[in-house]
Amino acid sequence: MTPFRLPDNLQAILFDKDGTLIDYERTWGPVNVEVARIAAAGDKALALRLLRAGGTDPETGKTAADSLFASCNTIEIAEHLVSQGSPFGAAELTGRLDALFRQAAGRAVPLTDLPALFDTLRARNIAIGIASSDSEIAIRDTAQGLNISDRVDFICGYDSGHGVKPEPGMVHAFCAATGSLPSRIAVVGDNRHDMVMARAAGAISVGVLSGTGTQETLAEHCDICVASIAELPELLAG
Repeated sequence: MTPFRLPDNLQAILFDKDGTLIDYERTWGPVNVEVARIAAAGDKALALRLLRAGGTDPETGKTAADSLFASCNTIEIAEHLVSQGSPFGAAELTGRLDALFRQAAGRAVPLTDLPALFDTLRARNIAIGIASSDSEIAIRDTAQGLNISDRVDFICGYDSGHGVKPEPGMVHAFCAATGSLPSRIAVVGDNRHDMVMARAAGAISVGVLSGTGTQETLAEHCDICVASIAELPELLAG
């Protein structure tokens, strides 16, 4: 892609959580296995099928870019796993999975020194938000565990009432909460739905290769693709 620099008048950055702020494989690899086990209600053969249906390879533990587990919210995951043979109703399974995902907040492995990065951004008067397909309470628990709660101006989950990815509602809510213009915020994420959300809202789209997304899956949907959020200060400096 062509050289790119974030604008000097950038007002805010809205981050995805999994694969962007935290290590996807180290944090969510074991959780995805548990999702399949719960959804299969103890049927080991069904659990393997559901794990694959979610986009995770049971042999390697890797999760495919833009797959169910990599990009969808709890309701979407539950509904799909039910359609693939889970014996639970979608509403019951959604509740079980949301509880599991909240427990997973304590396992979050950051991809960089998040307090230091956020302090650098705030020193530039850049507002910070997190928008995830996880539940809002799970995001807040994660932020608390990573010691960034007091550095974040906005948190939005699939259940916060602002729509779901890749719709633009989360970005619009972030703009309203921070007084920012869409054209002067950057949305940073590791999956295509993050980039589509950004463009639908008229925001700058920054793809990161630290999660499940790849250069091939992200490039055509983002303004710039970088290795990780650790590069953001350099992008701001030019």
